Amino acid sequence: MDMGENSPPPRADGASERRRVCYYYDPRIFHVDYGEKHNMVPRRVAMAHGLVTAYGLLDDMDLLRVAPATEEELMHAHSKEYLDFLRGLTPASYDRDGEVRETAKKHKLGKIWDRRHRCWNNDNPVIHDLWDYCLRYAGGSLAAARALAGGGYRVAINWSGGMHHACRSEASGFCYVNDIVVAVKALLGRFRRVLYVDIDAHHGDGVEAAFRERGRVMTVSFHQYDGHSFFPFTGGVEDVGEGRGKYRALNVPLEAGTGDERYHALFKPIMGRVMEVFGPDAVVLQCGADSLAGDRIAGLGLSVRGHAECVRLICGYNLPLLLLGGGGYTINHVASCWCYETAVAIGKEIPDEIPQHGYQHYYQSQEYKLHYRTDQGGHVAETEHMANVKRRVMEHLEALAAELNEQPEPEPDSDEEPPQALNSSTE
Repeated sequence: MDMGENSPPPRADGASERRRVCYYYDPRIFHVDYGEKHNMVPRRVAMAHGLVTAYGLLDDMDLLRVAPATEEELMHAHSKEYLDFLRGLTPASYDRDGEVRETAKKHKLGKIWDRRHRCWNNDNPVIHDLWDYCLRYAGGSLAAARALAGGGYRVAINWSGGMHHACRSEASGFCYVNDIVVAVKALLGRFRRVLYVDIDAHHGDGVEAAFRERGRVMTVSFHQYDGHSFFPFTGGVEDVGEGRGKYRALNVPLEAGTGDERYHALFKPIMGRVMEVFGPDAVVLQCGADSLAGDRIAGLGLSVRGHAECVRLICGYNLPLLLLGGGGYTINHVASCWCYETAVAIGKEIPDEIPQHGYQHYYQSQEYKLHYRTDQGGHVAETEHMANVKRRVMEHLEALAAELNEQPEPEPDSDEEPPQALNSSTE
């Protein structure tokens, strides 16, 4: 299938002739606290914003000022029962009421017995102002999607979003509501086909589950995977979606220690073929930074430049692009990465030396450099695992190409509105 005017080949430098960028940040994110020993530290978004400000990048973007999402809007991704419970849940009600704790357990909130590892976990703790936090990060992603749909922007950014594990009636993997699903459904009201790409170290299971039977959304997830012990234990290469969504869920399972060269050896040809075959009209890129070297949980081992190269490549297709955050648990590395990727989205190179600003002390361990040292080594040969994954993924794409050649126009699903006609004056 020809790429067509909706999916131009990327420019070599990742630049765009006209890349207007809008950006969402809510300072209240600083006060969200998952708990002293929890791996998720939302303050990393405030740190990224501090760097974005210190580098003067706010002057190159429009700041989105939006209202929080509403419960009705979140119902595009979640059941009413789950949202009603989440809205009323507080640490006080959880602590004093056994019935509340039992219902919370049903929705994977609070302390849960982990049968796999035979221990208690508190991945999704009952925290103060939980409902407000959910409405705000989801509201940012929804507003960013609507900004793209309005035609005034080519790139929209919300680093507090990207919570890809949350399911219809359950929290999961530090994610309470799935802002990505809400944003994608908003984009479907304007665009014929939407592509979701996930470069988090963990499989984008919640987003895949929401669209695995849909014809107008394709999900592509590059993630660490060992088949048995790495959360969320899903995302094997054989997982390709089902029904009308068959071959529209693409999974690229990676080994720990993959590093930049091997990652790009898969990412670039696979994404090039995805663009050719699926021909998206808009892209959502989840930029989880736990795929960076030195992460506290994962081990893919990307450098900041290596991670950002994926953003640069997708920017180069010059399609409406929603950039979201996600995982990332070494917070100074996360902030460095998302700041640099903001600059990439704008099309501006920034110095390696981190400017003086309020979070300066967090970067001492990386010598106050944006691009902290990683051990990438020299040329790294393709592994047997990589070759097998690439072969199978390309086979799945050829199967999708054959199907789309027979029926190129996807029909809206029963709960979707047909996409609006594209206005060429905003493209």
